[in-house]
Amino acid sequence: MKNNKIVIYIGILVVGVLLGWLLFGGSSNEEIDHNHDAVAATNQMWTCSMHPQIMQPEPGDCPICGMDLIPAESGSDGLMADQFKLTENAMALANIQTTVVGKGNVEGNTIKLSGKIAENEEANAVQVSYFAGRIERLNVSFTGEEVRKGQLLATIYSPELYAAQQELITAASLKESQPALYKAVRNKLKLWKLSENQINQIEETGKVKENFPVYATVSGTVTEKLVEQGDYIKQGQPLLKIANLNTVWGNFDVYENQIDRFKKGQEVMITTNAYPNKEFKGKVDFIDPVLNTKTRTVTLRVVLSNKDDVFKPGMFVTANIEGSTAKNDEVLSIPASSVLWTGERSVVYLKTNPDQPIFEMREIKLGNQIGNEYEVVEGLFVGNEIVTNGTFTVDAAAQLQGKKSMMNKDGGKVMTGHEGHLGMDNNASNKESDHTNMNERLEVSEKFQEQLNSVYNAYINLKDALVKEDSISTSANATTLLNKLNKVDMKLLSDNKAHNHWMSLEGEIKSSATSISETSDIKSQRDHFKHLSSHLINAVQLFGINEKVYVEFCPMADNNNGAYWLSKEEKVINPYFGEAMLTCGEVKQVIE
Repeated sequence: MKNNKIVIYIGILVVGVLLGWLLFGGSSNEEIDHNHDAVAATNQMWTCSMHPQIMQPEPGDCPICGMDLIPAESGSDGLMADQFKLTENAMALANIQTTVVGKGNVEGNTIKLSGKIAENEEANAVQVSYFAGRIERLNVSFTGEEVRKGQLLATIYSPELYAAQQELITAASLKESQPALYKAVRNKLKLWKLSENQINQIEETGKVKENFPVYATVSGTVTEKLVEQGDYIKQGQPLLKIANLNTVWGNFDVYENQIDRFKKGQEVMITTNAYPNKEFKGKVDFIDPVLNTKTRTVTLRVVLSNKDDVFKPGMFVTANIEGSTAKNDEVLSIPASSVLWTGERSVVYLKTNPDQPIFEMREIKLGNQIGNEYEVVEGLFVGNEIVTNGTFTVDAAAQLQGKKSMMNKDGGKVMTGHEGHLGMDNNASNKESDHTNMNERLEVSEKFQEQLNSVYNAYINLKDALVKEDSISTSANATTLLNKLNKVDMKLLSDNKAHNHWMSLEGEIKSSATSISETSDIKSQRDHFKHLSSHLINAVQLFGINEKVYVEFCPMADNNNGAYWLSKEEKVINPYFGEAMLTCGEVKQVIE
């Protein structure tokens, strides 16, 4: 009986425990799970697939592009300082594609070289005067004028020649008694390039000519006038430079690691923007034995027939050459679509993790273009995975996340006057302590912005003069810019940060503008204009001028290093090449 009671008690206890678990255990777990979900929901952040800098605690629309926000992926832990991560949605929407770098054989591929047309120096001549005197008449009016061999170029009055003619007339009457003297006087006139007919005419007539003609010794085009009518000249002084443009040179740069791919006599196909649908044949005539230590290149020269006056000295041309196979004919090559250029650097984006969309910028050094690919001299290795499609989108994400990017090589958040446009850093101040904040818009007075705007307008006039290749007007506009710059009142900048930035930029702008104003060489002016533009871009970004400004970029300027400039209009009009390549470039940024 007692044992039966114990069994009953144990049964009741088991039933009680079971009922308690059924009644309270499930609800407790549900509550715990519910609370866990609530916490997770509370911590969930929302972002835009195209603008990953947007982070909001609840869903909605992107304040920049209006797209629906998506849940932000957590777990960026473990990334290196220069790495950044994109969402899968951003990867898909931008169609970002990557490829693994490998070595390719260039045999049978066309190597593309960039170069310029130059005068054939072997066909050039300098017309000189063989006697001293004064130019009474100059028959050549302008450079570019065609002259023929034997054409009258100038008439010169020479006291020395006048006296020598009188000596000839006197010696002619004594030639029987003093033949040596007579012969010496005639030879003296021959040294001054008087012909036998001219000397005989003087002797026969017994009349002294006051003015003597100078005839062209070659046929060609006058490329430079070295004297003007009325000038006094010395014996042997150059009068004109004459070029025979029936043949011209195409000079191309070849990197030192590619020298063995070229040889004299190789056939070359030449193209130019002036005649986009035509190809011109030529042959490699000369490969410079001396290496340019600054560019690490040698000059490859092609002689081109120019009887139809197709090529103009200074014209940009492209050479397509079938690369000969070298002993070590394997080169590291990447698609042209993977490369981004700045004014000084070439960059690509590496996918550092094969399983995740994690990227990092890498600076590289390029060699020759081979078809649609570029040779890589430095910066990449076989097996690296790089972005080949959507490169600009990846670069934009790097800029917006404050990582190293095309225009911000040191990293740090960048901003412009308008959220929708990409940031840009030209590092005008070259001060590492200020570099990160060089693009943040600073609060300054409207009066200061007006004064900076007047400097900007003078810059635009200078830029337009470079487009027209008017070096005199360019120099004058640089002087005007300096005058406007001197009127900018630094006392209007009460903030120390703004004051320090302006002091740095003002000095750089003044230095570049002064250099432009002091030279009439258009090439030198354009070199200084590149630096002037860089510093003024930073000034406009930092302080604003209450006007929309377009920042434009040409990748071929500065010997294919690229250069920027400011413009009032979206249309590209290139100040670095003028008529030669007027529309080369693109808009990189809009500052408002």
